[in-house]
Amino acid sequence: MADRFGSPLPQPLFDRLTIVGVGLIGSSLLRAARQRNLAARLVAVDASEAVCARVREIGIADEVTSDACEGVRGADLVILCTPVAAIEIVARDVAQHLAPGSILSDVGSVKGAVVAGVQPHLPATVHFIPAHPVAGTEYSGPDSGFSTLFVDRWCILTPPEGTDAKAVEKLQTFWSEVGSNVEIMTPAHHDLVLAITSHVPHLIAYNIVGTAADLEEVTQSEVIKFSAGGFRDFTRIAASDPTMWRDIFLNNRDAVLEMLGRFNEDLAALQRMIRWGDGQGLFDLFTRTRAIRRSIIAQGQETPAPDFGRRSTPSSDQ
Repeated sequence: MADRFGSPLPQPLFDRLTIVGVGLIGSSLLRAARQRNLAARLVAVDASEAVCARVREIGIADEVTSDACEGVRGADLVILCTPVAAIEIVARDVAQHLAPGSILSDVGSVKGAVVAGVQPHLPATVHFIPAHPVAGTEYSGPDSGFSTLFVDRWCILTPPEGTDAKAVEKLQTFWSEVGSNVEIMTPAHHDLVLAITSHVPHLIAYNIVGTAADLEEVTQSEVIKFSAGGFRDFTRIAASDPTMWRDIFLNNRDAVLEMLGRFNEDLAALQRMIRWGDGQGLFDLFTRTRAIRRSIIAQGQETPAPDFGRRSTPSSDQ
């Protein structure tokens, strides 16, 4: 099999790949699958007729439909790229239309709730392998995707106990071929890890930007005018899709609340340092956190470039 950064595969990995939900992740998967020759035929499904029309215009799929049941027929890989709250609903609707031996996966940021909601609806002949690509931007919609979104980013697979090993290996190969580093863990462990690395940081960003917005006498002048790096980056995070993040917090509430409790304890300790002038304590804390940032850069999960190397506009590659 070709190296994931080399030429496209000589033979498709799947005969028919169906992507349900053509937003940032879904459209990026379609582009990457086309570029890497991962499926002989690409099918895009979206409930919005406007999105379907746009997908046809930009030509990132061979078939486009708003009928999920029709779209999954004959597919040997189906990936649900809908908001977390819709995953169970879609899975229930399409369950009896999935081909025997096919793989059903998703890209949700929460795994425990997805497994509990989806697995009871599926026939025993379908391999259910939840996944979470830890990649994204604040943009959404079919035009926001780009084929290199997953390169050098992690994708976490959380197969339920007893899942067919060959099916897991095949899905792992798929994600490796679009550029991801793949990790396998339990749904519960995934939700705890992502609560502190992604979910709570987003919650804090939403809260800080909301606090600034409440300062009506300065929001339209000083706060916006003097948006230095810190506040500006919080606004980038807080610009993320509101539907997606509402669903994440509601479906991962236990892990998020646990991490928020720990955060509040640490915040109280920081308040004490400032109150009592504990300069050494502050210096030691900031030194440890600076080292974490450097470790993230060293592992290739970020860049030290200005503006973190992020593009000003989404790519339009197809």
